[in-house]
Amino acid sequence: MSKKIMLVASLALAFVFVSCNKNMKALDASYFKTTPNPLEEKGGKVDATVTGTFPVKYFNKKAVVTVTPVMKFNGEEVKAQSSVFQGEKILDNNQKIGYKAGGTYTMKPSFFYIPEMAKSELFLNFSVVQKKKTYNLPAVKVADGVLATSQLASVKEIKPALTADKFQRITQENQNADILFLIQQAQLRNSEIKAADVQAFSSKVKEARDAQNKEVTSLEVLGYASPDGSIDLNTNLAEKRQKVTADFVNKELKKLKSNVSIDSKFTAEDWEGFQALMESSNIQDKDLILRVLSMYQDPEQREREIKNLSTTFKSIATDILPQLRRSRMKLTVDVTGKSDEQIAQLAAASPADLTVEELLYAATLSKTNSEKAVIYQKAIDLYPSDVRGYNNLGLVNYEMGKVAEAQNLYQKALTVDPQSADANYNLGLIALSKGSFTDAQSYFGKSAGTSGDLNAALGTSYIAQGDYSKARNVMAEVNTNNAALAQILSSDYNSARRTLAAVAAPNAMTAYLSAIIGARTNDRDAVYNNLKTAVQKDSSLAKKALSDLEFAKYFTDASFLSILK
Repeated sequence: MSKKIMLVASLALAFVFVSCNKNMKALDASYFKTTPNPLEEKGGKVDATVTGTFPVKYFNKKAVVTVTPVMKFNGEEVKAQSSVFQGEKILDNNQKIGYKAGGTYTMKPSFFYIPEMAKSELFLNFSVVQKKKTYNLPAVKVADGVLATSQLASVKEIKPALTADKFQRITQENQNADILFLIQQAQLRNSEIKAADVQAFSSKVKEARDAQNKEVTSLEVLGYASPDGSIDLNTNLAEKRQKVTADFVNKELKKLKSNVSIDSKFTAEDWEGFQALMESSNIQDKDLILRVLSMYQDPEQREREIKNLSTTFKSIATDILPQLRRSRMKLTVDVTGKSDEQIAQLAAASPADLTVEELLYAATLSKTNSEKAVIYQKAIDLYPSDVRGYNNLGLVNYEMGKVAEAQNLYQKALTVDPQSADANYNLGLIALSKGSFTDAQSYFGKSAGTSGDLNAALGTSYIAQGDYSKARNVMAEVNTNNAALAQILSSDYNSARRTLAAVAAPNAMTAYLSAIIGARTNDRDAVYNNLKTAVQKDSSLAKKALSDLEFAKYFTDASFLSILK
């Protein structure tokens, strides 16, 4: 071999040796693309997709490179799953990167979100093993900050469910009495007048007359005839029965010196009463007769069809029709209960003298939660089997910030009534506030019929879990900040504006969300005006806005900064 050839070969060998052993160079940010950027919190996590490129004639053939995504914030670091790449001459199972061709790769780092990540940076760390040598390449920043708008959802916005009392200031007492007549007759019989229900009727009228808190509001006399025989005969009978009964009642009212007026009327053929008695009877062919009543509206047609059932009709004539030859007296008495003042006084001094409804109502008359708590505890002591005392005392504790006590009381409520919609709902709110979404969904699933806003609670839960579409749909009829937030996160800004405009009691967050809509839709005036309102109502929002990436394009804007001073 000539000296010239040997020299060329030696130089080539030396070049290969150097190229194989030379350290890999630093990469700059132009070789990486991160989506989204800035990063976004969703469902309590920060997920990203990083696409990187190793350029041509870059990756050492004998190198192994470990790439680790690192989130840096507030002097802390959190690492995500690493990816490993290898050169052409490495015999392993990692992704191979060619020296001449280079190569692209995709990483999907994921982090559990904490509030400090709002001000953060995402870096890629590079660790290289080249033969027996290990060294690090400079880290590359690939994303800046985390957009955490979904964290604006607030469980505190959702009111817990109060299980209401059934207190009524005015209640009604009813007293009815029937007077039976013989077939085709309208004469009052002494045996009927002296019957127990007629005597009780008269006693009730007297009682209402004498009691200061009772008043007769209605006294009716109704005359009837059974639906057999001709319509003319029955009309005459029903009218006479109504009249003689009304005369009797008027005489009784005179004796009692009562000036109650009578409303009287008659029904010629009592088919309604006939149907009711048939439905409660055990008469043969009952279903067939009821079918006749539904098929035919003409009284004569009905009567013919029923009489054709000869055997059955005998039972009807014996057991049913005599009960329809009657008049009925109907009395309604309004009873006025205790005044608010009386109830409040008894709740404080002698709660045992109140019904459970009065005691629960007494709590609503109290101005402070501490006063309400005392009354609800009395309700629990006096009426331990009533679920409302436990739930409502739990609500009061919740509103006072005593969440553990509230949770314990809600659980006690479920021991009394496991199906309590309000107690389940309230436990769902507590679970939601703690981030226990599975438990929250379970409780909400048992909350049908709750007095709380179940749609608002479910929607807020969906926001927290990152399902913005479902949150928006379930809160379509809800006008709250959380509902508007779901629409913002779903990019439905027109709906969000309408929702915020309809919020019953707009607060600082209402204005802040309106400012976010302004930023997202390039409405500079909406940003300024709404941020000004938000900060006036809650000064802490000024600091938040200064670091909120929703307003990143305004961070150097003089007008923006002047609002947040």
